[in-house]
Amino acid sequence: MIAKHESDFEYGYNNIISKDGKYSNMMMDFGVLRMKGGQVETFLEDKMESAFLLTEGNITIEWEGKSKKIERDNPFDKEPHALHVPKNIEVKIISHVESQVIVQQTVNQEDFDSKFYAPGDYRVEKFGEGLMNDTATRDVITIFDYDNAPYSNMVLGEAIDYPGKWASFPPHAHAQPEIYYYRFNKPQGFGGCFIGDNVYKVEDHDTAAIKGGETHPQVTAPGYAMYYCWMIRHFDDNPWTDRVDDPDHEWLYDKDAIIWPEE
Repeated sequence: MIAKHESDFEYGYNNIISKDGKYSNMMMDFGVLRMKGGQVETFLEDKMESAFLLTEGNITIEWEGKSKKIERDNPFDKEPHALHVPKNIEVKIISHVESQVIVQQTVNQEDFDSKFYAPGDYRVEKFGEGLMNDTATRDVITIFDYDNAPYSNMVLGEAIDYPGKWASFPPHAHAQPEIYYYRFNKPQGFGGCFIGDNVYKVEDHDTAAIKGGETHPQVTAPGYAMYYCWMIRHFDDNPWTDRVDDPDHEWLYDKDAIIWPEE
């Protein structure tokens, strides 16, 4: 369920999840593109749609005669930029400094217009505020999903969890598979990933493969903010549109709920 990050990424594309590999039930390819200054990488898929999300660095990304130069100091800094393209669209990435880019892909034979997402093009929300004594406060960005990209077979977003707090809480599940890719604001940071009845320690650059139907709340250690990129794969006849909360914990949505002490 957890792909541990054992060593530094090599320069170039580092595949972590493959639809044809160990985590095939994710139905997606996911990897991290690590680039040094001056490096150029090109992607062209004849069967898969692709999304490219800069987590850190400074790059120029080119497609269909268009070009955008973007930068980001780290995954916690600034709202993201991402490019989403259908099959048969060549994407060139030019790195100007040490950079890392998340690459998400899945099979999609539908043609659609490429879309570059910049701040203002997607939802930015604060979840958990005013609930559960603010112990599950987090920032959630939904770059694209079924609402704004119904032609896609994927969902792409980011979450930033405050030190010592929970995320994806109250626990929820959904039928569709999901990938979490983790970063921490300090390299020694860590957290806990709950998948069904199993608990895993997660550290910088680890990846969780969450099969459909299992709850997956998260928690990060005090002192360490946790980032994760979340990626969902729609089913052809059942796209992901919303979370399904565990009914045992729905009472926590009540802003007047008495948590503890109960006097």
